[in-house]
Amino acid sequence: MTELNTRTSGVATGTGVRSRPRAVLPALCATQITSWGIVYYAFPVLNPQITAATGWSSAMTMAAFSLALIVSGITGIQVGKAIDRRGPRTVMTAGSVAGAMSLVVVAIAPNLPVFFTGWLLAGFAMAATFYQPAFAALTRYFAPDHVRALTIVTLAGGLASTVFAPLTAALVTHFTWRTTYLVLAAILAAVTIPAHALALRAPWPPAHPAPTDMASTPYQVVRSRPFLLLALAFLLSAFAMYAVVVTLVPLLLERGYTTTQAAWALGLGGAGQTLGRTLYAALARHTHVTTRTVALLVLGAATTAAFAVVPGPYGLLIVVAVLAGVVRGNLTLLQATAITDRWGTTHYGRLSGTLSAPAQTASALAPFAAALLAPPLGGTPQLFGLLAGLGATAALIALGTTVRAPEVPSLGNTARLE
Repeated sequence: MTELNTRTSGVATGTGVRSRPRAVLPALCATQITSWGIVYYAFPVLNPQITAATGWSSAMTMAAFSLALIVSGITGIQVGKAIDRRGPRTVMTAGSVAGAMSLVVVAIAPNLPVFFTGWLLAGFAMAATFYQPAFAALTRYFAPDHVRALTIVTLAGGLASTVFAPLTAALVTHFTWRTTYLVLAAILAAVTIPAHALALRAPWPPAHPAPTDMASTPYQVVRSRPFLLLALAFLLSAFAMYAVVVTLVPLLLERGYTTTQAAWALGLGGAGQTLGRTLYAALARHTHVTTRTVALLVLGAATTAAFAVVPGPYGLLIVVAVLAGVVRGNLTLLQATAITDRWGTTHYGRLSGTLSAPAQTASALAPFAAALLAPPLGGTPQLFGLLAGLGATAALIALGTTVRAPEVPSLGNTARLE
């Protein structure tokens, strides 16, 4: 038995040359910035105005938003299957239409049931336009050199909050939250619908050869021990990571820092995330897939533990926040390449959607769970200690995610077995 390795120019970082549609990469950069910025990041900015104007409780509006995230995770499995079969154009264009329509429904909602309906539709739009379908498209179009393309798109996506949070705040100072959402819906439609419809017209290429000679079907893969353990590890990691993001500001406020200081810590963590994504290709070239999976999960747990035990000084907390962001940035690309590194690109959309669904559900529930857990645990520092433990558990589980296969002849640029 041999262990699959992708340290060289393999599935994760290959440099094979193949014809690629030139418009795909810039189009997906633009649509990821716009889709994330409007469908996801505008809501935290607008929610205070929504609750103040309508009298709806923040818990209920947050529940509607979380419902969208849960629907996105569940729907992503079917979206992945559709992309595997027919390519991303129809799915992502339909998702763009649904996204614009969902925001219109949210904007005109006269009551909470209609508001929830709008976010239910937004959940499908997220599944069809966010990272997972974009990753599926890039992985097929750019394999085996897809890490570079994935990195570029995630760097662009990282700018979504930078662009659209201030824009949303500016709009809502001049208009109501309803009008603001209608304006954003128009921007979303104008940018993403034509971009997906026109840039993704290229023929859907055949899948790049799998990294091993295994003839596993998707059904066999999703029932395999490495896949199940990987899904569990990513679930625990996602829960811990998103709980940390949403509770970092409360943690720093509890420790006596100002709201501005806490916001800067959170924002600089986002800058660290962008930095981390620029480092992933080099990390993938020099490490085995299981090694880097375990290492990044350990580092995530370590930075969370540091938040739990380090009260200051403020400069040190900023360093920890940036390091935590670097780890999060790497984890985004680790998850994007987890399927190709182990099972190739043949069924990437379906397998990636199945793998990410539990993690997306956990990330949707993390804010509520964190709020519920902090008081009985004795405060936010204790919560961070628990989250660090979950991250460490994820790292231990990831030790069992290596895919083993019989010796096979040389696979050229797709992978190296050793």
